[in-house]
Amino acid sequence: MRPFAYETAGDADAALAAAVAPGMKYLGGGTNLVDLMRLGVETPATLVDVTRLPGGIDDTDAGDLRIGAAVRNSDLAADRRVRERYPAVAQALLSGASGQIRNRATTAGNLLQRTRCAYFQDVTKPCNKREPGSGCPAREGDHRNLAILGHSEHCVATHPSDLAVALAAFDAVVHTIGHDGARAIALRDFHRLPGDEPWRDTVLADGELVVAVELPPLPVATRSRYVKVRERASFEFALVSVAAALDVADGVVRDVRLALGGVAHKPWRAERAEAELRGAPATAAAFERAADAELARAEPLDDNAYKVTLARNVIVATLEELTS
Repeated sequence: MRPFAYETAGDADAALAAAVAPGMKYLGGGTNLVDLMRLGVETPATLVDVTRLPGGIDDTDAGDLRIGAAVRNSDLAADRRVRERYPAVAQALLSGASGQIRNRATTAGNLLQRTRCAYFQDVTKPCNKREPGSGCPAREGDHRNLAILGHSEHCVATHPSDLAVALAAFDAVVHTIGHDGARAIALRDFHRLPGDEPWRDTVLADGELVVAVELPPLPVATRSRYVKVRERASFEFALVSVAAALDVADGVVRDVRLALGGVAHKPWRAERAEAELRGAPATAAAFERAADAELARAEPLDDNAYKVTLARNVIVATLEELTS
């Protein structure tokens, strides 16, 4: 690991003041960043520790649930309001890592973790995400666990966060502060598809700091589930995951929320499937049609076409379980 400077910030203003240093990275729990530093993938000159920034989990006057960026994953998963109002969020966190990692990892850090694509993590291999313009060997190489939706010729990596998938389903908003002021960014727009700039994971500007995430009051979210499929239960990252919420009255879908993980460079909000389902009968056949409508735009590579069938089956099974 290369030598680096270390600073602590007690508030957002102090963090932004330190963010002008070249090669600066913000440090939360460090469960991803420190690993990448050990691998030589990340080589920051300065780490600015932002875990001391004030924050907690609070209800706003508008009825939103405001989650501070430094809130630990274990605290968020255990919060009664989260478990009652957004059970899929708690389930996503509990499926995401070991208890020890959840005790250290932060809300913002979870959203900002980087892909686990083997080519990205191996500095002896080319990777457009790590070294722009060097190529994407995953397209012709080992891509069995990589993207089937929204990828480009430059990158087929997937985003690893479980929490981000659930937050995308429930219209969460990311609050940031930067040198140009504060921003509120819809979670579904916070992460990027790779396009021709795969090294940019999010829409954050240089030095921009995540300070909180807000979840709106969403009645349908109280009946929600997060389902994660892995090759083994001990493995951390999803082949396919689904965050789903469903409101049914008199056998008809009144409202639905769906987001997918493990299939794209960002949490994938299944808007086509949602549109297909609203006002439709809450039946297996309708769930299958909705899944097919969403996955019609999938472009699997040679070795990951199984994900299309897997995603379809998980969507249908999760929605059926929510109707029982």
